[in-house]
Amino acid sequence: MKVKNKQIFLILFLAGLIGLLGITIFSSQSRLSFYTDEYNTASYFSANPKNISTFDFSDYYNSSQKNIDVEHYTLKFDLLTKEELLKGDVTIKGNLKSPTGKIHLNFYDNFKIENISLNGVSAEYKNFGTSLIISNKKETNSFEINVKYSGKPVELGFGSFIFDEFNDRSVVYTLSEPNFASTWFPCNDITTDKALADIYITNDSSKTSVSNGYLVDIKTVNDKKTYHWKTIYPISTYLISINSADYKIFNHKYKSVNGDSINIEYYTFPEDYEKAKIDMQDHPDYMDFMESAFGEYPFIKEKYGVAEFLWSSGAMEHQTITGFSYKFYSGKKYYSDVLIHELAHQWWGNAVGPASWKDVWLNEGFAKYSEALYWEYSQGKNALQSSMQMIFSDFNDGTLYNPGDDLFSKKVYNKGAWVMHMLRNTVGDKLFFEILQKYYSKYKYKNASTEDFKMVCEEVSGKNLDYFFKQWLYEGEGIISLRYKWQLENDGKIKLRIRQIQRAYKNYNFPIDVLLKENENEELHKIFISSTDTTLYLDSKINIQKIELDPEGWLLAHIWEENE
Repeated sequence: MKVKNKQIFLILFLAGLIGLLGITIFSSQSRLSFYTDEYNTASYFSANPKNISTFDFSDYYNSSQKNIDVEHYTLKFDLLTKEELLKGDVTIKGNLKSPTGKIHLNFYDNFKIENISLNGVSAEYKNFGTSLIISNKKETNSFEINVKYSGKPVELGFGSFIFDEFNDRSVVYTLSEPNFASTWFPCNDITTDKALADIYITNDSSKTSVSNGYLVDIKTVNDKKTYHWKTIYPISTYLISINSADYKIFNHKYKSVNGDSINIEYYTFPEDYEKAKIDMQDHPDYMDFMESAFGEYPFIKEKYGVAEFLWSSGAMEHQTITGFSYKFYSGKKYYSDVLIHELAHQWWGNAVGPASWKDVWLNEGFAKYSEALYWEYSQGKNALQSSMQMIFSDFNDGTLYNPGDDLFSKKVYNKGAWVMHMLRNTVGDKLFFEILQKYYSKYKYKNASTEDFKMVCEEVSGKNLDYFFKQWLYEGEGIISLRYKWQLENDGKIKLRIRQIQRAYKNYNFPIDVLLKENENEELHKIFISSTDTTLYLDSKINIQKIELDPEGWLLAHIWEENE
């Protein structure tokens, strides 16, 4: 996902304010009802869903959900846009890793549930807060759960499920990251429980409805049209999406690195159609670069698409169908970075999913760095340097791993990209891209943690990178601050002193380039710093007039020369 920089602070501020208001509401027990049910000894609450904190996972998951392995979702949605009503008929097939008398799923309690069946038999259930608990009296390990329901989904997070209008025409769209899929369908809303899906969307016959995967068929009955989309690659629940609107459609034919053909499809509002044809035209080039750098597009037998939606804050990388803000259509390619970012997510976040939301930097940092890599590929080394300098910051807001409520902060995106940039400098270009390709190949259609990524880095590079991950991900906050000074010694050597003066994390270890300059003559020395105060003696064949540290901008650091 990519959130507009100017709006993310406001979004997170409002999310925090909502959380504080939620604490006040909960303390007064307004709209709150605690109970202990017969299927579970723990207490749950039923509350107005709007009171639930945006990124609060503590009461969202039950530990037994890791015991569930969903294999397939059949999602049937009837969109009644005038009434802003969703009718759902959802079938969930899967297995339990061990027997249990109750099956815990995620589903908001504001819907009217008509019936729930387990393996074809009507089942007892409880639905409070965000928990749906289904009695499994026979304790069968395989299950087929069917839930029929109706109601208006609540709007949470960055959108979740939205009925809206554009120029007096109805628009429906979803955005479920990180844990809001359950605002519109029952599911095991854990990133690691990927499944296959058949998605049916019924709306007025004038509407085009698009979802994940490939289009199986379109059926029209009277004034209603049903689109059937199917995934043949596993998908996490937060990446399942529907869009339904008066779209105009165009596409590019693309032949992948392995010779397979794919449609790159674009769904735009009629008003933005001509702009979209310009804004979207570089997608084949983006795809060429990413396939060469990372590996073949992961959903090659389905599609890649971009659908216009009414979210004003950015874009979202739903698997095979990115949502792209209606405000971003310019006809001048102003938001190419966003399109590159979301396409990169098809590899980083979608094909290789995060083991948990603590690992969100593996999604956003990788996608953000992919922007810089593309500009390096298309425009050269200077474009890489300028791209990284544009996202340079002090990042003094906690660790990159497990960012808590800062899931979608600049730290996760931009510092995550800088970590990738520094890793590249640490292991070297050739090994860096070998790491990316091996990591992708090993975890494609699966999930990976930061430790999984570290293991691949060490296997490919042959280096122990404990220090790197400790200082940049697990413990280190902020960035490096360096001061250096130099002088010529009587024996002709150059005495160079480098001091780390940052406060948050005292001693970083890192490689750094030292550029010695005499007019047009230059020498480059590569050194490794492992202490807070380092003195080096360098030999040179030129008469030194100036010394620069990190001239190509590989290090996330403030650097001052004390001689000046």
